[in-house]
Amino acid sequence: MTLRRIVCSALSVLGLCFMASPGWTAAERAPESARPDRLTGIAIEPLPLAPALQARVQAAVAHYEAGRMREAAREFSALARRSVPAAQFNLGVMHLQGELPDASPAEGERWLLLAARGGFVTAMFTLGRALEGGELGRRDIAAAHDWYEVAAARGSVDAMVAMGTAHYLGRGRERDASAAAHWYREAAKGGDIGAQYLIASMYESGEGVGRDLRLARHWYREAARRGDEAAPTKLREIEGRLAAEEAADPKGPSSPSGAK
Repeated sequence: MTLRRIVCSALSVLGLCFMASPGWTAAERAPESARPDRLTGIAIEPLPLAPALQARVQAAVAHYEAGRMREAAREFSALARRSVPAAQFNLGVMHLQGELPDASPAEGERWLLLAARGGFVTAMFTLGRALEGGELGRRDIAAAHDWYEVAAARGSVDAMVAMGTAHYLGRGRERDASAAAHWYREAAKGGDIGAQYLIASMYESGEGVGRDLRLARHWYREAARRGDEAAPTKLREIEGRLAAEEAADPKGPSSPSGAK
């Protein structure tokens, strides 16, 4: 099974990938973070805030989680006008999710942009997701990946996965297996199970990277340790192939420096 099919299988469900898919199984999927599903998440991100402001953000989140939307909106609005990025983000999400009486995609976008420009990385990723999924009233794949790239550079693991998928499929970015491997590897280092499986597959096949079964084994092992259902089978397969290679050549090949 090719990596393109692994990545593409989940996206095809959403009409985002147009290749035939006979025989795909549920295990052949892109990481969940690659899917532009419905926006979710009221958030508190660790940007420097005065303790009093941080307490108000947490209180607003508590209102939201308890279903007290009017109180949450009132507090987020007050904090957003004071340029608190977490509040701007949360107010934007409430607009996009239709949780306000005057909910508006345009207002949602405005608040998300302010939060993103204020350094709130989750807002950067959410803008990308909203532009990809059409929650802002339009779909703009290139602009979505502009935001994913900024968020990925700021450490968003979900955005790293999105960038890897973009480069692998040539959707939103130029098709570039090496760039895809870079972002999947970074996301794998950040703990994304799907990315760990995908970079292992790339090391196994040599697509976008030098073929290296030891690194494939490392990342399949990480994915298996974190609960990926398909990874243990692949890990046993790779270990068998490595054992056969080492029996044939006891010195064995050495892994490239700095490979992981």
